[in-house]
Amino acid sequence: MEKIKNIGDFFKMYVEGFKNLSKTSKILWTIIIVKLFIMFAVMRAFLFPNFLNSKFDTEEEKAEYVIEQITNN
Repeated sequence: MEKIKNIGDFFKMYVEGFKNLSKTSKILWTIIIVKLFIMFAVMRAFLFPNFLNSKFDTEEEKAEYVIEQITNN
């Protein structure tokens, strides 16, 4: 097995691997990528609002709140 000389070779290895996949494998990988995008990009925007920015104005207030929550539990 050849050694990977730089980061470009690393990505070329994966590109070649995906080119050689069967049609079924490519469809499954597409489904996985779409599901991950939905989970991390779309759902995050709706289910995890930025709590600290809505409650506090300054960085010090945010830090103080987080420290209190961590040490109280």
